[in-house]
This record gives sequence, structure tokens and C-alpha cells, in this order.
Amino acid sequence: MRLIIGIVIVIGSVLGGFAAIGGHMAVLFQPFEFVIILGAAIGAFIIGNTGPVLKQTLGSLGTLFKGARYNKAAYVELLGMQFTLFKLIQAKGVLAIEQHIENPRESTLFNRFPTFAGNHHAVEFVCDYMRMVTLGTNNVHEMEALMDEELETHHQERHRVVGAVQALADGTPALGIVAAVLGVIHTMGAISEPPEVLGHMIGGALVGTFFGVFVAYGFFAPFAQSLRNIYESEDKYFLSLKTGLLAHVAGNPPVMAIEFARKMLMSENRPTFAEVDAATAALPAAI
Repeated sequence: MRLIIGIVIVIGSVLGGFAAIGGHMAVLFQPFEFVIILGAAIGAFIIGNTGPVLKQTLGSLGTLFKGARYNKAAYVELLGMQFTLFKLIQAKGVLAIEQHIENPRESTLFNRFPTFAGNHHAVEFVCDYMRMVTLGTNNVHEMEALMDEELETHHQERHRVVGAVQALADGTPALGIVAAVLGVIHTMGAISEPPEVLGHMIGGALVGTFFGVFVAYGFFAPFAQSLRNIYESEDKYFLSLKTGLLAHVAGNPPVMAIEFARKMLMSENRPTFAEVDAATAALPAAI
């Protein structure tokens, strides 16, 4: 909804302002200028990015409209999942979690927390590192270094999509100039035409410059920033998860481990200690 509202405001402000000063909307309809700019932009985008990045970029369109899926409720759920997992280990030993980490889709523990269970990478992250714990790994520093490398790779995979969209935004104004220059070249070939015809042709050529700048700074650049914000929110989700797991491996009790995890969250979405305490107190024991 936020994205749609923003798009409506951008279009309404620009076109509405143009109409308000007496501009003729029909002049802005130059389909071949649009074909030149958008077609060249798409071609350049394909040239400049690998297949996986192209695929991820297409997938990110849904992410843009849905927005960040991590709010305070999602973080409370994440902390509750970690608390339940750590309490199970505390009560029954580390081997009690094998059934959950080896078959996470069927895990009654994970499925109790639907936002977490629906994040394949987060589930895989927990299962991989808790499996190491069941196999005897207890060196916090080595595990932290490995987690950092994995999260950095995940960060790079996400943010190369942001970079691709930002590059598209940076290049589109220049492609608008290309379209405008081509329009001027076409106009010069009709220099013998009367002034009203030449004026119309020059106006059409200038629409290319307008459209290139308009879509670049009105849409593509904001899309890149929106994706950046969404992915940074996801980075915090994984940082909280990592911190809680490491605190547990270091020997902290469940309530302290999730307190470490809570401190990693942004203030606008960070639940209070009392909220987390109330939520974890209401959780049934895992089996």
C-alpha cells in the first residue's frame, strides 16, 4: 500500500502540476521515445547483470509491494522461537532437538512460529548451526566467524539486486538524452517544415529527456532505496538470530540469550523486555 500511495503521489504531482500550468497532456505521449528509453534500459540491465541477479530482481518486485515482513510481532516471535529451543535443550539436552533440526518442515517447534518457519534461509541457518552443536562444536569464536562469513555472503546476494536497480536509475537519464538527441536528429531532417510542425517535433524530442529523468528519480532510485531498507531489516533479523545462538552456545541461560538477541534490533521494532518476558511466559514447553 505504501508503494502504491507513493507512485500515485509522484505521478499525480508531476502530471497534475504540468496540467495546472496549462500544459497539454497529449504532448507527453511519445510512445517511440518510451520504447527507446525503456528498451535500451532493459537491454543494458541484461548486459550488466548475471542470470541469478536478473532472476532475483524479478522476484524482488513482489517484495517491493509487500514491504518489510519483519515488524515487532515478527521479532517477538523470533525471540520466542529461540527461547523455546534453548529451554528444550536446557531441559532435555542438546540431542532433544535432533528431530527438529533434521526435519524442520515437520517440526512442531518451528511450525509454532509461522513467520520464522516461512523463512527458508532462517530455518536453514538455525538448523545448520544447531546441528554443529549436537555434533560437539562449542567454540563460540569459530562459530561466530563462520556465521559472519555466511551472513556477509547472504548480504552481498541481496544487495547486488539493490546495486543493479540503482545502476538502472543512474543510467536512465542518459538514455533519455539519447532519445532526445535522436528526436532532434529527426527534427533536423524536417527543417523545411513550418514552425508549428517543428515545435511539435522538438517538444516530442524533449519528452525523452523528461521521461528518462522522471522514471529514474521518480521510480527506479526510490525502488532501489526501498529494497535497501527491506534488506537491512532482514539483516537485523539474522543478526538477532546469530546473537541469540552464540549467546546460547557460550553458556548463557535462555532468558539471557534472547536478551542478547533483543538488543540487536532497531529501536522502532525492538520489543521491550517486559513484552518479551510476557510472550515467552505464555509459550508452552517444546517436546
